[in-house]
Amino acid sequence: MSSPAGHASTGDFDKVIVIDFGAQYAQLIARRVREAHVFSEIVPHDITAQSVRDHDPVGIILSGGPASVYVEGAPELDAEIFQLGIPILGICYGHQVMAQALGGVVESNDVAEYGRTELTVEAGSEILRDLPENQDVWMSHRDAVSAAPAGFSVVASTPDSPVAVMESRERRLYGVQFHPEVGHTPRGQDMFKHFLYSVCGARPNWTHVGIIERSVEAVREAVGDAQVICGLSGGVDSSVAAALVHKAIGDQLVCVFVDHGLMREGEAEQVEATFGSAFHMNLIHVKVEDRFLEKLAGVTDPEEKRKAIGETFIRVFEEVAASIDGAQFLVQGTLYPDVIESGTKDAAKIKSHHNVGGLPDDMTFELIEPLRDLFKDEVRAIGEELGLPEEIVQRQPFPGPGLGVRIVGEVTKERLDILRAADAIVLEEVRRAGLYHELWQSFAVLPAIRSVGVQGDVRTYAYPIVIRAVTSDDAMTADWARIPFDVLERMSSRVINEVPGINRVTYDITSKPPGTIEWE
Repeated sequence: MSSPAGHASTGDFDKVIVIDFGAQYAQLIARRVREAHVFSEIVPHDITAQSVRDHDPVGIILSGGPASVYVEGAPELDAEIFQLGIPILGICYGHQVMAQALGGVVESNDVAEYGRTELTVEAGSEILRDLPENQDVWMSHRDAVSAAPAGFSVVASTPDSPVAVMESRERRLYGVQFHPEVGHTPRGQDMFKHFLYSVCGARPNWTHVGIIERSVEAVREAVGDAQVICGLSGGVDSSVAAALVHKAIGDQLVCVFVDHGLMREGEAEQVEATFGSAFHMNLIHVKVEDRFLEKLAGVTDPEEKRKAIGETFIRVFEEVAASIDGAQFLVQGTLYPDVIESGTKDAAKIKSHHNVGGLPDDMTFELIEPLRDLFKDEVRAIGEELGLPEEIVQRQPFPGPGLGVRIVGEVTKERLDILRAADAIVLEEVRRAGLYHELWQSFAVLPAIRSVGVQGDVRTYAYPIVIRAVTSDDAMTADWARIPFDVLERMSSRVINEVPGINRVTYDITSKPPGTIEWE
């Protein structure tokens, strides 16, 4: 399988790398950097100094992490990285790693600091310049730096962290014990900007217009005058990818909507109306529900489902490509979180995405993935810049495998019809309550089990429906949504009364972590 191509070269932008020590907030740090219009990339803590040089960053941020620097097997950093002359900001665990590596002292505190804490800032700090002398910050640690390394100035403290912020302006090394990336540190973004602009000299050119311009150039350079097909589902990611590539190469792009029978109610018609009629794109509608159901027959393992769906998608695309002068390029709406969750050198696999880890090894397409380096909020903003309608750009995420991974167990026509009807009710009630744009995702799940119930004095033995709704910024973490009880009651009542085969409704109150947003 060829490596992805056709996404904007990040060499066109100044880059900051976030070295991940297993932090809950590593992705949030990366997003905060991007919010300051500087490109960021997450890399593993075992990265070598030579690999850092190869990345050619203007700055490095060391993330927090759950370990103690003194625990056996605690994540370490190649000490040569501190000698590269590249500005470094250590956060929490990263702050402690820096202190220990350079000769400072890290000790376990008798009193842990968790939550909001008042920081006292000394005069003359570079990284805290123009920030209040006393300000709230968010702490989450037990170990603390008790003595800074030689050559460092201590520029801020809290009652239980004598070295809450340290800096060596000569070496451009900085460490903070608190978490500037979280919203509970109100001036945290100002601190990031001081580091990015004043210390690193980063140019704030990671903008939506800049991303579009460079992506268009990259696509044109990658495909030349060749024909390109795009796997279009009508979701945010594939729609923005299609619009971006269409801007680059126009009628060289053929969008293929694979109607696999795993879509939600009315979505096939919406895709045809939007892209075939309104946007005048070359659109081929392939109806292959029976083929997908045949591939999924008897399959219950979620990873096997995703691989079966991913492979069948590719086979359909290959057949379509053969009919249009053998197009060798395939556009996908792959995002940065897809790559992380599917397992890369930088991250353990959480689940395979059908468009990443679920692709067959013998695929011959050259992938065009213009969104591969982007988070969801960046994709939405680019979609708006490209003129896509709000109902597409602000659409809640929907997995590529569709309802196939919202049925826990074997996928059958009967179960799809039941889930589709229940899901439509859930979304209708979410919109009716004015909650659609407040929620990251809201949907129904059908576990392929049955339970006893009573309806009209008659014993029933039917499926349950699980309602899932979460709030999130980027899908890397998510909290279960506190939907009002009266809304949940309406959903439950309608699903049980209107959908044959359902006799029980439950609500999932699991956050991510420990769960994932989707059940499979």
